[in-house]
Amino acid sequence: MKPSQMHLLTILGTAFVLVVQAQESPMLAAGFKRADTSGDGKLSADEVNQFSQLKAKLQGADKDGDGFITFEEFRTHLMAGARPPSTPSSPSSPATKLVAGEHTRTIAAGNLQRRYRVHVPKKYDAANPTPVVVVFHGGGGNPESMERLTGMNAKSEEAGFIVVYPFGTGRLADTLLTFNGGGCCGYAMENKVDDVAFTRALLDDLATVVSVDTNRVFATGLSNGGIMSHYVASELSDRIAAIAPVGGPLMMDAPNAKRPVPVMHFHGTGDEFAPFKGGFGKGGAGGKGVTDFESVEHTIQSWVKANGCKPEPEVVALPDKADDGMKCTRKTWGGGKDGSEVVLIEIENGGHTWPGNEPIVAMLGKSTKDISANDLMWEFFQRHPMKPGASTKAESRL
Repeated sequence: MKPSQMHLLTILGTAFVLVVQAQESPMLAAGFKRADTSGDGKLSADEVNQFSQLKAKLQGADKDGDGFITFEEFRTHLMAGARPPSTPSSPSSPATKLVAGEHTRTIAAGNLQRRYRVHVPKKYDAANPTPVVVVFHGGGGNPESMERLTGMNAKSEEAGFIVVYPFGTGRLADTLLTFNGGGCCGYAMENKVDDVAFTRALLDDLATVVSVDTNRVFATGLSNGGIMSHYVASELSDRIAAIAPVGGPLMMDAPNAKRPVPVMHFHGTGDEFAPFKGGFGKGGAGGKGVTDFESVEHTIQSWVKANGCKPEPEVVALPDKADDGMKCTRKTWGGGKDGSEVVLIEIENGGHTWPGNEPIVAMLGKSTKDISANDLMWEFFQRHPMKPGASTKAESRL
């Protein structure tokens, strides 16, 4: 596939918290404009045929039969093609044990049929309980885009943990999906989708098909996915040992965790979409964003208080390895209950990106190469398994 084709598909099908329902039309407009190479405001068959996946999606879009697709026909047809997330494929069989490779599971969560992808590393041994990292995609994204953006499968192969990529929900089946992280975002929040119950059901189902180390289940995600990571740490502290969100704040007044949950939070000071200091930021089309984000300060201090950490952090400048105009600082609030800590990886001038990896779209800002989010969070996770019996104690307090 040509770079221009990949870019168009990225515009149409990959975004983050900034691309929620109120901004679908601007993003579709950008995709339409890129496909409209003649600039005449309509798509000819030749223009559509440049993009094989777009061609398939636009079958029947030419409603007036004039041989061209206008933007209104383009937009209406794509949105009318939406399938409700509850449209089921058959639930996966609990008896099917997973082996190394890629798998998609379908489960029931409330009255919805939900899906998640699983990457099982080659070194997986069913005889040994294995750590799990749950990776939540950003608002407007999907598991496939999150696999590419994070490179987490490669880290899984190196370290030997299982990666899980949940699907959010939305008007479309596979793109423009969001999670309900308590105070954000989009379709999932507006429709009161219970993504906490989904995560619990996912973990229950996963344990029937792979050998899970239940004391080493961790969560991360970008943007809306980072928000969701904070939310499951708050609401499922009996199941989630530690979290490492990227570019997505805690969107609650305070966490409700029943046990101390170690947190490593990554955030760029130049993030224009989920601003470091909070607020709306900018939207996908350059205008005002659609969510009033909590600040990084609120996020960190909420967890410092919840975990009983020391009020002053230890501050360490991380090595400035790359000539990229960015510097990284690690701030650690230690001394928390049960050995918990809260760590902020502050990326000077960093954007709405995954540290160590190139962003999928340039408008999200710069991504530092001074650090690898995957490496740092895995080191953090290894230091913070759930204490044996902690989940039982948490459940007794629910």
